[in-house]
Amino acid sequence: MSTITDAGTGQLIVAAVLGIAAVVVLIAWAKWHPFLALIIGTGVLGLVAGAAPAKIVTSFTSGLGNTVGSVGVLIALGSMIGALLTETGGADGIVQRIVTSVSGSALPWAMAGVAALVGLPLFFEIGVVLLVPIVVLVARRTDVGLLRIGIPALAGLSVLHGLVPPHPGPLVAIDSLHADLGLTLMFGLICAIPTVIVAGPVFANFIAPRVPLAVPALVGSGGGQVPDADADRAAGGHGDPQDLDADGTPDRAEGRRRNPGFWPAILTVLLPIVLMLGRAVAELTLPEGNGFRSAVEVLGTPVVALLFGVLVAMWSLAFRAGFDRRETSSIVGGALPPIAGILLIVAAGGGFKQVLVDSGVGNVIADAARDANLNALVLGFLVAVGIRVATGSATVATITAAGIVTPLAATLDKPELSLLVLAIGSGSLFFSHVNDAGFWLVKEYFGMTVGQTIKTWSVMETIISVVGFACVMLLSLVV
Repeated sequence: MSTITDAGTGQLIVAAVLGIAAVVVLIAWAKWHPFLALIIGTGVLGLVAGAAPAKIVTSFTSGLGNTVGSVGVLIALGSMIGALLTETGGADGIVQRIVTSVSGSALPWAMAGVAALVGLPLFFEIGVVLLVPIVVLVARRTDVGLLRIGIPALAGLSVLHGLVPPHPGPLVAIDSLHADLGLTLMFGLICAIPTVIVAGPVFANFIAPRVPLAVPALVGSGGGQVPDADADRAAGGHGDPQDLDADGTPDRAEGRRRNPGFWPAILTVLLPIVLMLGRAVAELTLPEGNGFRSAVEVLGTPVVALLFGVLVAMWSLAFRAGFDRRETSSIVGGALPPIAGILLIVAAGGGFKQVLVDSGVGNVIADAARDANLNALVLGFLVAVGIRVATGSATVATITAAGIVTPLAATLDKPELSLLVLAIGSGSLFFSHVNDAGFWLVKEYFGMTVGQTIKTWSVMETIISVVGFACVMLLSLVV
């Protein structure tokens, strides 16, 4: 493959280091938005590598456009399903039904399960805003403890965010490495189960007695104090768990419509996942040319599966909840502005990755990894860990690591490519700390000090990263 520069190995390594350093400094020290930081970092990388400015621009815009075309559509469709699930009360119904059906020692496990389920179509921040009021309310009315309930919920959300498409990080890595989405989804779910268990209920039982934490009296996106009786309602919840319909779902007669129902919400969330998994299974078990396999392959194509999920959600969630066509359209359209920042970061990251590849930096690192006999999965994990700790951004870590290891992907088969995606995803979750927006979101919602947040949230994220990567390595032995 031709490159946009004739620079030698040493110059390319310096270019890569300075380009990544520029991104890190601009995000972590100068507090620039990652979108701008990635553009500037791309310029530094290309210029130090000796590429002509026009070629840098062409390479960057090519990568940006390809990423938006493949990943951006999936992120937008996934966001629409998440918005319909949230605005119609479907997500609330799932949470309330499961939480009110269990008690005592089973609650942490229930919260981990419901967070993982609800987290499938929701971005991490949205999931936190949705679930934390429920966590605080349940903690107030039981003696289980805030961290024993909260840590499993956060673990369920975080694991899905880092390892399972259609979340942005895994999608970007899948696109960069040309991995199979269905296979990655299957392996991601396999790794997610033990990872959620260890980082969720198991870690919660260990850390809760060591970090005494009172249930906070402030639950709201603005962090202001809210009266106890209406705390969760002000944060988007439903007040008292007793305000439920006969089927255990929240009573939405107070100015909103009826709940669409527990099972319709569950099946709507799972539909795109089942279609994509079905495609992966069909490709593994049925011969090419088989009519059933061909049909399943079309339905399981990510954009088709997610589009089908949106269309079904418009009926099963919005229509059943009493929303008319204009209101449903407003919900679907309203899902797009909040993800604009994510799309821009992902797009700029795609451009940065393309310049990394076109300049030949990826080939240099790949050759060095081969000479050092360094496993591709280990390399992807370690690079993602370094960028994550430095920038605080899981998405930037995923994009950069995927770009660096892209040349190694040519030597891997389909299962190994999917495992490389998950290795990078695991590394991108390592040790969230003060440069990560998620750190402060969790700190404020749970009313913790910085030290308490490091002992709980930061350690939980590290456990997720390590256990997830260990699971990936174990899978690599058998696939």
